[in-house]
This record gives sequence, structure tokens and C-alpha cells, in this order.
Amino acid sequence: FESSRLTNIHTHETQPGALFSYNEKPSFGLLSFDTRARDPRVTYSIINIDNQTVHEHTLHRSALTFTPASPSPTQNRQLSTQNSSLRVAQMQGIPEKWGLDANMKVFLEQVEEAATQRADVFITPECWLDGYAAPDPASTPERLRTVAQPLEGSPYLEKVADAARRLQLWICFGFTSLEDGKIYNTCGLWDRAGKLHGAYHKTHLQTHDLQFSTGTALPVWPSEFGPLGMMICADRRWPETARTLRVQGAKLILNPTYGMHGEFNLQMMRVRAYENQCYIAFTHPQQSLLVGPGGDILTNVESDTPGLTTTQIDLANATDDNHLQDRRPDLYTPLIR
Repeated sequence: FESSRLTNIHTHETQPGALFSYNEKPSFGLLSFDTRARDPRVTYSIINIDNQTVHEHTLHRSALTFTPASPSPTQNRQLSTQNSSLRVAQMQGIPEKWGLDANMKVFLEQVEEAATQRADVFITPECWLDGYAAPDPASTPERLRTVAQPLEGSPYLEKVADAARRLQLWICFGFTSLEDGKIYNTCGLWDRAGKLHGAYHKTHLQTHDLQFSTGTALPVWPSEFGPLGMMICADRRWPETARTLRVQGAKLILNPTYGMHGEFNLQMMRVRAYENQCYIAFTHPQQSLLVGPGGDILTNVESDTPGLTTTQIDLANATDDNHLQDRRPDLYTPLIR
């Protein structure tokens, strides 16, 4: 927009290519933001000297597209510092075993709500898509294969990617994956552009989880907030899991889960966060628990009802001093036996 008549005595040609122009009376432009709307928007209004709104143009966030740049390592460090504050949304509710369509419907409803709460990261419980069907007595590896999703070409995972892109969220989504002929207990991480950043496979398998193939790595993934780690359910019971993620730089560990929860687990998660000086987002169908780097409980909501808990955190509070600084790796070699 350009308003070319800025005084009573001076006019000039309007700018070629402008979306709209006004050249009649002295005027000004007013920008109005609505960030709480389901689809946030900004409206530009032209108001003339007679207090008349002569033109308006509204732009919705859903109409925008973003092309991520490829910053240098220095820019990456600056970006991480600038974006240390974020809002984490944790999803609750009991999914339907084997009910892919029903569970996807609930996910889409909840992720929409997370966007209205201005969440940056959204986390589902473990194997949300198929309702964590593995513990079902009727489950077999063959039946699990019928609900397993390939990382490319799955209509369900395409909906996850679309939600991440459309709502501008990072999404940690639990599902059973099918990769190279094997099935895994998986959580995928999609960025704001809807790109699958990584897929983590559960590494510590017992009882019913032995129907899955075993994950073989504990990676972290870069993000605008710094490295993010993921571990699934029982992985947290082995202290080496969280420590391995933390020493790779993860100040926030996303923990989709389904099994044990309650007071004993709460105390264990406080210890994991405290000893690693990091945030851990334990996300269970019946409990949303987010613990800070001092072992402090930031969120602890227990409910069977589908819903959402959103927590503001600042990763600048997860420092690398104290326990991490005074580690003695030279003494820990027996751990690799």
C-alpha cells in the first residue's frame, strides 16, 4: 500500500505494483494484529483525514509460505539463542487401539487447539496413531504390520506434515513405522515447514514391545531452539538414554509414552531432568508432565479426557555447568560393556 497524498498541497504518483493505493485526501495506514485467532491475521486499513476507512486488506497466516534458509553455524548458534523461549503443548486422551482414523481425528482437533494457544512444539503419546496396539493380547507382529506406516506415502503422516506446515508447529508424533520391511515403535519429528526432520525408534524393548524391531541409535536433531532429543516410554528407565541425548546438546527431551505413570514415575523424571540439567516433556495419555532442569515440576496434569496442556519454557535455563561440567568420562568405561 502507498498513500501518496500526505499533505493538502503535495501529491505524487502511486507506486506501481502496489496491492492498493489512495490519492484523494491526507491519510495514514493502521496495522491491526489478531494473534489469538485460529488463523492469525493482520489487517492494513487506510484512514483518511475525515476518519473514514477507505480501504482494508487482510492477510491470514495460512496464506503465507516460508522457505527456511540454510544458516551458517554461527547463525545457527545465534538463532538458537534468540529462540530459547518456547511453548510446549502435550496431548492427553486414551486412543482407540487399532483405530487409525479415530485417533487421527482426535490428533487433528488437538493440534488445532495447540495452534490457538500459540504452541511451538506439540507432542502426542506413544504410538498415538494405532493407539499403541502392541500390548493388546490380540496383537501379533503380522497384525501390527497392517497399521504400520511407511515414512513416505502414508496418508496419515501426510496429514501430520500438513498440520505442521499449516499451523507452523513442530510436531512429535507417535506411530508404528514400516521401514526396510521392519516395524518399529517410532516417534517422528516434523518442523514448521512440514518436513520430517527425523524418526526415532524405541531402543529399550521388553515384553509386548519385542514385536518391534529394536532401535539402534540415540540421535538428536537440530531445531530453531537448539538440538532436540526424543526417547519413547521405557527408554527413560535407563539413565544412559537421557544422558546420551543431553551430552549431544539436547536441552529439551521429548518423551512420548504410554505405560507407567503416577507418583513413582514423577520422582524418576525429576531425577532425570535434574541430573542432566534439561527439560523433559513426559507425554502420556493420562498425564502431561514437564520437568525443568532443576528437577522442578512445571506441569503435572492427570486426566483421561482428551485435552491439551501448554507450558512456556526457556532453554537458557538449561545450563552446561554443575553435573555436566564436572563429569568424569574417564571413569565410566565399564558402562560400555
